[in-house]
Amino acid sequence: MQGIVTGASRGLGLALTRALVERGWRLAVDARDGEALERAVAGLEGVVAIAGDVADPDHRRRLVEAAGKPIDLLVNNASVLGPTPLPALGDYSVDDLRRVYEINVLAPLALVQIALPRFSDGARVLNITSDAAVEPYEGWGGYGSSKAALAQITAIFGAENPGLRTYAVDPGDMRTQMQQDAFPGEDISDRPLPEESVPGLLALIEGDMPSGIFRARDLVGASV
Repeated sequence: MQGIVTGASRGLGLALTRALVERGWRLAVDARDGEALERAVAGLEGVVAIAGDVADPDHRRRLVEAAGKPIDLLVNNASVLGPTPLPALGDYSVDDLRRVYEINVLAPLALVQIALPRFSDGARVLNITSDAAVEPYEGWGGYGSSKAALAQITAIFGAENPGLRTYAVDPGDMRTQMQQDAFPGEDISDRPLPEESVPGLLALIEGDMPSGIFRARDLVGASV
């Protein structure tokens, strides 16, 4: 089995990459920081690291080519929070918002479009969303609305491609650098580690759930 995981240098992307490698997957992975990515995946057998920005069309093509044929899994995990401290929508720079949407919405769709001819029958597409896509948290208008758009794109793509399994999945709060950036100066040590969200993602990857929108921790113990 082979696939792609974006944003794999840390956090959920790295935790999922490690879990998939343990299961024998061959993966092409990426992150913007090439040195951090190389350090993160050093020693992981069957992993090809492709440094770059998912907003770059050339990088997306290289990533898909590195994954080979067929592609059994695409995980769109790479995303950006946007400006911090998190601004109210009334103060949100449209240029900043455009960048958030470019990475969090348009790049995942573009990557799916490029990979589509290479997908195996029943291939899985996992687009990582957030509860900020549905909850009106103050300051989260940019990131949250981008994840809401991604969830809807995921649902429609799933309806249009019934031969694939297409999931928008909220991993829940996690102790990650993005979470710390969202709450500068606060202690986030009470948040679960990203590894605690991985079993829910694996339930979708290895199971037979229909395409849809899920919360990862609701899937722990689901039939695989």
